[in-house]
Amino acid sequence: MIYSKIEGSGSPFVIIHGFLGMSDNWKTLATQFAAEGFEMHLLDMRNHGRSFHSNEFNYDVMVQDVLEYVTEKKIDQFILLGHSMGGKIAMNFACDYPEKIEKLIIADIAPREYQPHHQDVMQALNAVDFSKINSRKHIEEVMQDYVKDYGTLQFLMKNVHRVTPESFGFRFNLEVFNSNDRAIGEALSENKKFAGSTLFLKGDKSKYIQESDLEDIHYHFPNAILEIISNSGHWLHAENPSEFFEKTIQFIN
Repeated sequence: MIYSKIEGSGSPFVIIHGFLGMSDNWKTLATQFAAEGFEMHLLDMRNHGRSFHSNEFNYDVMVQDVLEYVTEKKIDQFILLGHSMGGKIAMNFACDYPEKIEKLIIADIAPREYQPHHQDVMQALNAVDFSKINSRKHIEEVMQDYVKDYGTLQFLMKNVHRVTPESFGFRFNLEVFNSNDRAIGEALSENKKFAGSTLFLKGDKSKYIQESDLEDIHYHFPNAILEIISNSGHWLHAENPSEFFEKTIQFIN
């Protein structure tokens, strides 16, 4: 079963991170949600964080991972929030198991197909040769040649951990991501729809949700509303956490 961090008590609220992310990315916001009376479940999806590694990596199997998790935890109905790749997992899950979803929140991703566009990040990760590296600083210096944005660099560095006292590694399964770079860009199937209460959140500087996506969003999610998070890009929950929290809580209540 996939790994999770659980905090608080009350109504179950599940959060799914984005590509190359992990449950830790949501720790601060989860504490705030928990204070509002929610039992927070922060998931590490397969091939990410502390969860198992597998050669199977697609939305169908990740939806089943979430189903297995909530079944094991005896969660019948819950609020579901997903960011980016996690948003696609959440969309698919809500369409497949609508009776389980109380409210759906999708952060900065649309149902359409996305072409592979993390080339700089993938180059940076593949440039790291752990057999020749003995410090976190050295890893950061190697990746800096490819990734100029400081925030993205720090986000990637969160995945670096000590495999042995002498060696480092990434928590995620880079090999599988290299061989399957189109999996996370896949569109939501045309026949999938979720009629429940849905909130789409978009970073005002992000290009992930375009004006042209609104028709598609309302086709799949007829009861969706869109809110803009100011002063934020694709990492809207990290760049403007207070507004992200405010708009999410407002929608839930």
